[in-house]
Amino acid sequence: MARKSPQEKKALSYAKDRRNDYGENDKSSRKNIRRNKQFPNRADRHRERQVLATAAGPVAFESAEKAETRLAAKKSMWLTKGWRKWRDAPLADTVISKLQRRAKLGMDDPADVDARVERIRRASQRKR
Repeated sequence: MARKSPQEKKALSYAKDRRNDYGENDKSSRKNIRRNKQFPNRADRHRERQVLATAAGPVAFESAEKAETRLAAKKSMWLTKGWRKWRDAPLADTVISKLQRRAKLGMDDPADVDARVERIRRASQRKR
């Protein structure tokens, strides 16, 4: 396997590395993803347990059928809550947006930022 030059490594990094751009602390995602996946399942189990409790006791076909139709009629929380995981952004996009923001705020020279953005775009396009 041939060795990669530092420029090739940087281009691969821009193309393949990802960064959290959702707008919240990236460490909190470890807990929040699990929590958001647990919540709909827990709500579904709770609803099913409440509906089935009405059909408990001696066998009454009417109440059993009512409970079954109520279970089938209500949609799962997975469909109603609508939470989905969101993928992270490529490193090149994140760096470009930070550079453009700095230029807009007057922290960097816009001409220098444009040159750096162009270099990043060329490097990330080369290795995709």
